Amino acid sequence: MDEIYEQDALMVEQSVEDWVMTKCENWRDYYESNYEARFEEYYRLWRGIWDPADSERRSERSRIISPALQQAVESNVAELEEATFGRGKWFDVSDNLGDTSKEDVLFLRNKLTEDFEDCMIRKSVAECLINAAVFGTGVGEIVIEEMKEMAPATQPIMDGDLQAVGVNVKDRVKVKLRPVLPQNFLIDPVATSVDEAMGVCIDEFVSKHQVELLQEQGVYRDTYVGSAAPDTDLEPDQDITIYNDDKVRLTKYYGLVPKELLDEAMDEETEEEGKYIEAVIVVANGGVLLKAEANPYMMGDRPVVAFPWDVVPGRFWGRGVCEKGYNSQKALDTELRARIDALSLTIHPMMAIDATRLPRGAKPEVRPGKMILTNGDPREVLQPFNFGQVSQITFAQAGALQQMVQQATGAVDSAGIAGQVNGESTAAGISMSLGALIKRHKRTLINFQQSFLIPFVKKAAHRYMQFDPENYPVADYKFNASSTLGIIAREYEVTQLVQLLQTMGKDSPLYTTLIQSVVDNMNLSNREELLAAMAQAMQPNPQAQQMQQQVQQLQMQFQQSQTAALSAQAQESAARAQKLAAEAAVVPQELEIDRINAVTRNLREGDQDDKEFERRMQVADRLIKEKQIQGKENANGQRISNATQQAQRPSGAAPTPSPGTPVQGGGFNQ
Repeated sequence: MDEIYEQDALMVEQSVEDWVMTKCENWRDYYESNYEARFEEYYRLWRGIWDPADSERRSERSRIISPALQQAVESNVAELEEATFGRGKWFDVSDNLGDTSKEDVLFLRNKLTEDFEDCMIRKSVAECLINAAVFGTGVGEIVIEEMKEMAPATQPIMDGDLQAVGVNVKDRVKVKLRPVLPQNFLIDPVATSVDEAMGVCIDEFVSKHQVELLQEQGVYRDTYVGSAAPDTDLEPDQDITIYNDDKVRLTKYYGLVPKELLDEAMDEETEEEGKYIEAVIVVANGGVLLKAEANPYMMGDRPVVAFPWDVVPGRFWGRGVCEKGYNSQKALDTELRARIDALSLTIHPMMAIDATRLPRGAKPEVRPGKMILTNGDPREVLQPFNFGQVSQITFAQAGALQQMVQQATGAVDSAGIAGQVNGESTAAGISMSLGALIKRHKRTLINFQQSFLIPFVKKAAHRYMQFDPENYPVADYKFNASSTLGIIAREYEVTQLVQLLQTMGKDSPLYTTLIQSVVDNMNLSNREELLAAMAQAMQPNPQAQQMQQQVQQLQMQFQQSQTAALSAQAQESAARAQKLAAEAAVVPQELEIDRINAVTRNLREGDQDDKEFERRMQVADRLIKEKQIQGKENANGQRISNATQQAQRPSGAAPTPSPGTPVQGGGFNQ
């Protein structure tokens, strides 16, 4: 196994603190060669601090710095901060699918939220966002501190006769987030993230009393530390006077170290196998070892979280707002300084004087009320002059350069969206421009959530579970970000929802839902109360619901009764039709019976009666045939008459009904 690894020349007769400091110095050389000068200039542009190295022309006299880049940084940071913390609940906890009880999840979320508020995590995250916008990468260190929680309380004394007022003190472990500036953070140059690097280092100045307190608590070794040598490269602000007393340069290394060097520093052999072991090394003033131990965290992770504002492929350091708007900002500053320098030559009065005709010792100054003595006519000795006028085109150039800064950084100026986003005031132009801005903000927001916010919440929860198991149940939970839209995106969405509301009536089932969405996206102080009141108003009233059910039942009964009445009428009509049909079928039989009765009435017995019967039958048959022939002739004559009248009737006239024919409207002619 030992033959796989090559012997490191730096490990020959070397301690673990020397090995760590050698690595850190090499990483610092790489940082200073590639990033330090640029980051310092970004910092000056953001702060508005002038430096001679920032001048583009040797003849520049003005030191003005345009606030365009400052506005861009603050606008982008405010948008992400509002999107993260604007709704109050900025993270969520989910349990596994098999667990039906959700009380432990709610308790963990509420407890984490309470402890995060006590430790001012929101303030620390906001500072990391500013660092990411200015320098391109935001870095934070997760620190565990043992704090004393004090709460006012009363205690009975004298057998309960009196109450003593005092304070209850309880020791608790709190997890904090410390923002780290880029000059205080060192990482393996070939790594693209904290977890992929061989190690990371936080190199900064701290107060001496902090080290002494940790030595008293047993966190650091009890050894002499002393004071640190001054180093301006580690200071947060390099333009102020440096305070050099009672400071300690603390170098905290989190990463892999050689196993044999760590065993030697700990005076014991670790159980893990391999050449490198994940460890925590703390060195003071570049050579005093204060702490050396294997990674003490139960998940074996490093207590550092970092995210790039915009990813640069293959690099750890990202691309921030200052880098995006750097060129436009420099051009804008040069334009403004040139205009101011030209104004000093065109506005202030200047005088050309014949020096040979001035009295000895005269001071040729121009100021109100000053008397200038001349030897001869002053009009010949003194002559005012100027260098012309400043061109008005510089105003338009400055405005165009400021718009270029906003275009490069994605920031919207407070002067107005319509005039600053893309120069168009139409609704379609504003909608398209805001859509592009929102996409850029959401891109950075997702990167921030996945690389910084969720890892921090997860690591903080694991540390609470490890060092404070009484208050935090140990279980496997999933953490999700509850970030929403920022201010610009929220206002844009509200506008779209309002336009959608105008297209539907109040009786629409979606109207109340859209109203809730509008209120939910508005930045109101009593938003939660309004949403709760609307939800309560949407719930049905039991009495009204009961009355509505009764009305519906009565309507159903009325409809059923109408249906039954109509069915009875239909049955009655059907029975009447059957009766009429039966009566119509019986009429021919009655006529035949009457005919027989008429023939057979008053007949006597005998041959004469039989002959009389036959005669009557023949007469009846003859009469019936005559009536049939007469009926046919009448029908034929009627058809001929109708045809003649129709031929003689003018076009469009209605036909005249003949006697015995049906007339429209019901009934027959009698």
